[in-house]
Amino acid sequence: MPGGAIAVASDHAGFDLKEILKRDLQEAGHDVLDLGTDSTQSVDYPDFGLAMADAVASGQAEKGVLVCGTGIGISMAANRHRHVRAAVVHDVTSARLTRLHNNANVLCLGARLTGADVAKDCLKVFLTTDFEGGRHENRVAKLG
Repeated sequence: MPGGAIAVASDHAGFDLKEILKRDLQEAGHDVLDLGTDSTQSVDYPDFGLAMADAVASGQAEKGVLVCGTGIGISMAANRHRHVRAAVVHDVTSARLTRLHNNANVLCLGARLTGADVAKDCLKVFLTTDFEGGRHENRVAKLG
């Protein structure tokens, strides 16, 4: 069952994949906060990483999804903020483990590297996997 709002954001390279994932989230009943971009016109990915960080920090969003060409640049931008644990994933295993072990709150995907079907599977696993806690809690605390 859907929880709090899920924020989505991308740069121009990730726009099409962001729109696909946004539609899937809405169809699953999630409250979606779209932070942009709104087209494939060139923009700067750090602006959208910052917008995601602000949405998570303020409580507007429980979790987030960021998409750029590789997922790397936008994750670097988001991770500059201590309340964000953004993880680039390429498959369902990395999506599951980043939730289990790292308590990631932002999923980052590379539209040029990950197909839509795999991205959808990663998102589903990311949202349905809980943090394992235990031995990982101290490590995650050091990230903030």
